[in-house]
Amino acid sequence: MKSIRTLFLVLLAGACIGAGSVYGGPGDDKAAAQDAKTAQPGQTDVDPLKRPLTEKQKKQNLKSLYKELNPTDKKWLDEDVRYIITDEEREAFLKMSNEEERDAFIEQFWLRRDPTPDTPENEFKEEHYRRIAYANEHFASGVPGWRTDRGRIYIVFGPADEIDSHPSGGTYERSQEEGGGETSTYPFEDWRYRYIEGIGNEVIIEFVDQCMCNEYRISTNPNDKDALLQTPGAGLTTYEQMGMANKSDRINGLNPTGSNQDYASSQSKQFDKLEQYAKLMKAPTVKYTDLLNTMVSHKFITNPMPFDVRTDFVKVTSDTVLVPITLQIKNKDITFVSKDGIQRGTVNILGRVTTMTGKIVQTFEDPVQIDVPNDLLALKVEQSSIYWKALPLRSGRYRVDIVIKDVNGDRQGIWSKGIMVPSFDDDHLNSSTMILADIMEKVPAKSIGAGNFVIGDEKVRPKVDPATGKPSSFKRDQRLNMWMQVYNLALDEKTKKPSATVQYDLINVQTNKSVVTATDSTDSMGNIGDQMTLEKSLALNSMEPGLYRLTVKVDDKVSNQTLTRSTPFQVE
Repeated sequence: MKSIRTLFLVLLAGACIGAGSVYGGPGDDKAAAQDAKTAQPGQTDVDPLKRPLTEKQKKQNLKSLYKELNPTDKKWLDEDVRYIITDEEREAFLKMSNEEERDAFIEQFWLRRDPTPDTPENEFKEEHYRRIAYANEHFASGVPGWRTDRGRIYIVFGPADEIDSHPSGGTYERSQEEGGGETSTYPFEDWRYRYIEGIGNEVIIEFVDQCMCNEYRISTNPNDKDALLQTPGAGLTTYEQMGMANKSDRINGLNPTGSNQDYASSQSKQFDKLEQYAKLMKAPTVKYTDLLNTMVSHKFITNPMPFDVRTDFVKVTSDTVLVPITLQIKNKDITFVSKDGIQRGTVNILGRVTTMTGKIVQTFEDPVQIDVPNDLLALKVEQSSIYWKALPLRSGRYRVDIVIKDVNGDRQGIWSKGIMVPSFDDDHLNSSTMILADIMEKVPAKSIGAGNFVIGDEKVRPKVDPATGKPSSFKRDQRLNMWMQVYNLALDEKTKKPSATVQYDLINVQTNKSVVTATDSTDSMGNIGDQMTLEKSLALNSMEPGLYRLTVKVDDKVSNQTLTRSTPFQVE
């Protein structure tokens, strides 16, 4: 199985790819030359290799890439997914450099549309190919059924809720909306969908077979099915019979319904039909995981957005572990947009947790929104924004993949890493990860166990180590807050209580000298059982800038087990 990194790194980065057709026309070279002539002053001094490509040049490049595809890939692109692949996805697929990347793209393409990704079956894919088979069987007309208009609509939107079919045409009594009156029609069908996402309620699509050869085409004009439209004096609407409307206006498209309505109203209805047609012809929006609405290999992320990630592990039950994931994004990497005196930056975040076999066990998608007054923006961009998500997982090895996107800009970032969720079995002294936090405070009773950074009855906002490998840093005017839980303390058979000591040692790494030393005992911690929560807070204003290490040692005197946890940090 291909690595999940290869699969997931084909996600996102779609905002930096323009929409539109990927096939160039014969006039591309001339257009490129014209673009060069109309270039802005000074552009001629730009290195040709660094000069951005024109839209025509991009299309020409994609056309060349298409020619290099093998027949199987062309068939998949032009037949299998022709109606459901977006322009951005098509462009990304063409830019893949080898078969391994294209295979990964195809696998991820279907996975993104799977409504139940945690099951072996992909219902969307199975239904898609069933619809193609049905279209080929029922809508063929000299060409395969999937290539017809009815086939396209059926493949994309499924069977209609109702079909009004007139396979032989013949006498037809128009509705008042179509102008009334009686006429004779070509064969036609009206497909009614109660609701189509992105289009609306009560969507009616009309197909007309003007050639009488089973070649039904989508119609946006009610007169397309009128077999007597060009016959003088025949098939008149109600108002045409009364002399209040002219049939020639209906023929010329000035009054499609042949009624006494004004020109503006008539044109408005026609534009509504054309707008509906345009929406029907677009690839449907991917319903699942909106942020994954395009795919491209990570090498096409030309403007990456850096961010730092921290994972912690906290015991919930004997077989469930809470895994808080904390993201830190520098505000200077976020694009802010001014509106009504407020600067707003928005970052979309998508995460996915999978087992080593590729089974998806958790997904999350959230926006991070930062609002700041215009006059405070300069100060805010020097700070960072924190995002926190706590996921319940069973013990075992997982892959965590996270994608972020700057909504107002063109930057995106990807982070992928394997994690080992520990097993907190009852036999061994163990602990959660040690969290160094810049905020640690009790929460109201109604907020216990809920909300950002809340673990139990405490709000703990972790400091995140930067991706450079350096430890997290605190300023001297801040407090160093330490939070950690200890599990599986042995209980004395007589007292039914634990007996343990906790030693804290803060060391200056440069001098290797102890700065602070303290000791606690379970005897002074009140009524605790086999689990205890350690919380310490220390002012840093008296400490010299430099690198420090905090070590916590737990000595269980009942079980004679010892546990040591240690974490470095920087004081600025």
